[in-house]
Amino acid sequence: MREIQLQLNQTQKLRLQKVLETLQSQSSIPNSDSSVTISDSISVNHEDGVLKGHGTTDHNGDVVATLCGIVERVNKLVYVRTLRSRYKPEDGDIVIRRVVEVAQKCWRLDINCSQNAYLMLSAMNMPDGVQRRRTAVDELNMRRIFEEGDVICAEVRRSQHDDIHLQARSQKYGKLNAGQLLTVAPYLVKRQKQHFHHLEKFDVDLILGCNGFVWVGEHVEARDVMVEDPVNLSDPQVLIPNENSVSLEEQDKNYTALETRNYICRAANAVRVLSTLGFTITLESIKEVIDLSISANLDIHDMFGCEFCVLVAEKEAERRSSSKRKR
Repeated sequence: MREIQLQLNQTQKLRLQKVLETLQSQSSIPNSDSSVTISDSISVNHEDGVLKGHGTTDHNGDVVATLCGIVERVNKLVYVRTLRSRYKPEDGDIVIRRVVEVAQKCWRLDINCSQNAYLMLSAMNMPDGVQRRRTAVDELNMRRIFEEGDVICAEVRRSQHDDIHLQARSQKYGKLNAGQLLTVAPYLVKRQKQHFHHLEKFDVDLILGCNGFVWVGEHVEARDVMVEDPVNLSDPQVLIPNENSVSLEEQDKNYTALETRNYICRAANAVRVLSTLGFTITLESIKEVIDLSISANLDIHDMFGCEFCVLVAEKEAERRSSSKRKR
């Protein structure tokens, strides 16, 4: 559990302390050597040829941890995996971040990693939906697709020591509009099979980025458009929309209803509450917090109250206890 900084009264402190003790007992691991702190000895059962990996060192013949984390073993390799660290991208991760720079044939993004990531123009799904080679006209019009400051959702295509390349070859990726971008600790977002979610009850889209960024916005239908017979691709007018000619219907489509905006704010506050408590952010946990706030008849701004945070922690402890009994 992370350190919680809330202005709690004495009763709320006692309730939260009881909840934390319950969660700690439920998450205890039988093997006491699995979690270590700095200078703790790691038991290797006197094996021969043990390889000391990241976060370990040799001290008087013993393997000693130099980091706080979880001991991992791969064959004879022993290393310590830190719980709190900067995001380390892996192939296939869903990431969300803002564009830092529009470079030559690529966009540069800061994905909360030790180095920037690159989204190549060739790895981008074009707005016209045509599968073709990128031309010089496309390169000149890159800022009409993404510009500095735009929030983009993409997938890690290749992660190496030197470069991190992204791709956005589907309509579900790309620029995000009409929503909120939230920042949480990367370790709170676990890698899952599905990171794109649609809350049908509230008509809200939820994207959980592996790099610690969560997007909550208005629902947008993702459609893959394939054009077999494009019309005169060399004409710049086909690729460049007229920004000044915006019809009234398009303006109405860009408007987000007040009820939808309220649900977006409520879902965003649910993510903030889970992040404050240090709970893993999943679709189920976000739904539970939203339903709890609605059942308690709380306003959106009241979700940051100390009483509601304690109530969320108690509900999480009950859920884990019930799931443990079912096993």
